[in-house]
Amino acid sequence: MINTSKLKSVDFYRKIPRDLTEASLSGAGLSIIAAFIMMFLFGMELGDYMTVSTTTTVVVDGSTDNEFLRIDFNLSFPALSCEFASVDVSDVLGTNRLNITKTIRKFSIDRNLVVTGSEYHPGHIPHIRNVGDVTDEEFTDGSVSLTSGNFDAFSHQYPILVVNFFAPWCYWSNRLKPSWEKAAKIIRERYDPEMDGRILLGKVDCTIEADLCRRHHIQGYPSIRIFRKGSDLKETQGHHDHESYYGERDTDSLVAAMETLVAPIKKESETLALEDKSNKTLTKRPAPLTSGCRIEGFVRVKKVPGNLVISARSKSHSFDPSQINVSHYVSQFSFGRKLSPIMLHEIKRLAPLAGDGHDRLAGRSYIIHDGESNTDVTIEHYLQLVKTEVFNKRSSRERKLLEEYEYTAHSSLVHSTHVPVAKFHFEPSPMQVLITEVPKSFSHFVTNLCAIIGGVFTVAGILDSILHNTIRLIKKVELGKHM
Repeated sequence: MINTSKLKSVDFYRKIPRDLTEASLSGAGLSIIAAFIMMFLFGMELGDYMTVSTTTTVVVDGSTDNEFLRIDFNLSFPALSCEFASVDVSDVLGTNRLNITKTIRKFSIDRNLVVTGSEYHPGHIPHIRNVGDVTDEEFTDGSVSLTSGNFDAFSHQYPILVVNFFAPWCYWSNRLKPSWEKAAKIIRERYDPEMDGRILLGKVDCTIEADLCRRHHIQGYPSIRIFRKGSDLKETQGHHDHESYYGERDTDSLVAAMETLVAPIKKESETLALEDKSNKTLTKRPAPLTSGCRIEGFVRVKKVPGNLVISARSKSHSFDPSQINVSHYVSQFSFGRKLSPIMLHEIKRLAPLAGDGHDRLAGRSYIIHDGESNTDVTIEHYLQLVKTEVFNKRSSRERKLLEEYEYTAHSSLVHSTHVPVAKFHFEPSPMQVLITEVPKSFSHFVTNLCAIIGGVFTVAGILDSILHNTIRLIKKVELGKHM
């Protein structure tokens, strides 16, 4: 049998009989205070244990050469037509992609950024092999010169009005001029304006009739528009529903296209059936009702310095830099994966200073006002990217929670002799930020609790002993004075 007396001898906490102890008011007060202090310190320690602890390090970005970066954007250009708006991408490695359309959507908008129709689809544009009958022979004008004063009258008089909006300095306009005038002369002879009156070919010099061309949202030269009587007015705003011609530009193709337009038009209440002898189809599509365009979508680029450029582009048109305005509003411009509100909240929880630069350009506007001295202006944005990865170490294995890209943005207006563009120059940093969530040790938490309880209990005991002995000493002194 175990000798209990020997076992009791190792007791660290020897007991004093209760009848030998004495309770005091000072001790009771200190005990209550000590209990509140223990509870307060316990709450603080528990809160500290539950608080997320993170470590932040900066390391070299380990992205491979085959890794691509996604750029999501939603940009509104109140003065750039969807007809010519092009999204281009280039980088320092020589990659150059022009007029990206597969992952891009366009919507015509007005100057108040309100969408004016369904999604804009450019459709198939044939390769322009024939761009006019270039010859040194003399030719006479067959088309009618239109101005702001007579345009509406002609558009309401003829069932079909086909107009060539041109600029004398434009190479493509000069290539088109001979075939256009010859085709107009042929159409005038076949469909006399006075006897037949179903179709008329006209022309507008946009260097003279700038307001008229601006009213019809002409930004590239030459632009051939088809106006139909009875459907060319939209409410009372002066807007016109019309189509653009994108077919071949030689005389035969133009004449065949005009005959195709005339065929379904009645002449003096009789249907005229015309055969398309050339067997060539009319290539056209609706022209934008307004001069603005909203461009949204995404592109994938290599993780090297590069450019995303929004510009006016066409293989068969010329542009007047003074008439191109690339003012824009940014609704979204972000890199990497789209972050949900939950993911953004998680980033804020782990790193309160992170997340603000994920879409730094959102909500900003860059406006160039027409008629001011700052025309022919390119808007450039210089973006510096930093990749941030968040890891979790609560389990035995390190697990990546999410990754995001933040960037700084510096924008400027640059005067240019070329056609103005909106350029977003991005430069990924070779370094990346690692944010690691580090769990706190439960044993450390328990140790601190024991230290709190033991420390408060000991200090309270010392204070109680000092207070008790002091009171006894005072009583002895008072008792000695009375003796």
